[in-house]
Amino acid sequence: MEYRTLGGTGTIVSTLCLGTMTFGRESDEEVSHAQLDRFVEQGGNFVDTANVYGRGVSEEIVGRWLGKRGSAVRDQLVIATKGRFAMGDGKNDLGLSRTNLTRALDASLARLGVETIDLYQAHAWDPITPIEETLRFYDDAVRAGKIQYVGVSNFLGWQLQKAALLAELRGLPKIVTLQPQYNLLQRSLEFELTQVCENENIGILPWSPLAGGWLTGKYQRDSTPTGASRLGEDPGRGMEAYAKRNAEERTWQVIGAVEEIAKARGASMAQVALAWLNDRPAVTSVILGARTIEQLDDNLGAAGLHLSEAETSTLTEASQPIVDDYPYGIPGANQRSRTL
Repeated sequence: MEYRTLGGTGTIVSTLCLGTMTFGRESDEEVSHAQLDRFVEQGGNFVDTANVYGRGVSEEIVGRWLGKRGSAVRDQLVIATKGRFAMGDGKNDLGLSRTNLTRALDASLARLGVETIDLYQAHAWDPITPIEETLRFYDDAVRAGKIQYVGVSNFLGWQLQKAALLAELRGLPKIVTLQPQYNLLQRSLEFELTQVCENENIGILPWSPLAGGWLTGKYQRDSTPTGASRLGEDPGRGMEAYAKRNAEERTWQVIGAVEEIAKARGASMAQVALAWLNDRPAVTSVILGARTIEQLDDNLGAAGLHLSEAETSTLTEASQPIVDDYPYGIPGANQRSRTL
């Protein structure tokens, strides 16, 4: 296992992070605890969950595992969770308001059985709540010792930049991480979000690094994807939507390139896709999502794997996003460029 700093902080995390969205849904408690054990045995120290995963069940499973392992294990881990999405039916049971986040954070602390959450993340932008209200809540929570660091997830470029600048201007806790969807088939964040993260020293924590199984070789041409994934709550429906969005030749071009490199390397396709992502600019740690120990073991095989310059170039070229000329295509980019 390799390690990096958590964004611009001094806290060290493994470059692979164990995501727990499957806990309580596709992985029962016994399997979930076995995954946590295996991850720690292999040197992993970064675990990510969210209050909305299983409506609190994922956090509870992690909390019971932490309770069994004791403070010696807890003290070596960096625990991340999130708040924002609905956990009740009331008008104030969702969003990034001080009202909801106060309740959400306390509930997450109780479910996890910890006094402090290392990384507390806004699960998505809230168009109703002023972002400064959210940032000031985070400041109070940091001062109260309930959280160590602040992160966000699923923000757009302007939203992340606004939050980062406001935090700096007001002397509030900095945004240290962004958790976006990012993989060889979904690279749109490179148009703006990557640059914001590099400029503001914000670490990227990619979710869905294997594109719901597409980058493992699981699906073939003319086959209908099945099975649950984080791309859709209904098994199959989320994958079918993803397939329709990515059915163009580019998808199979990328999958073919990954497969070719994997065969030459004697590695799995998943390991190659994870290795490419882990070495992208500003990436701190890639979030793994496994249903079984076997899947987790295969993903952990990417630890310490680095592709050659030629292999990286092949995958990067094959997966170039298809964009219009303006504003993100070459003509638009040329308008914003300048050399001495």
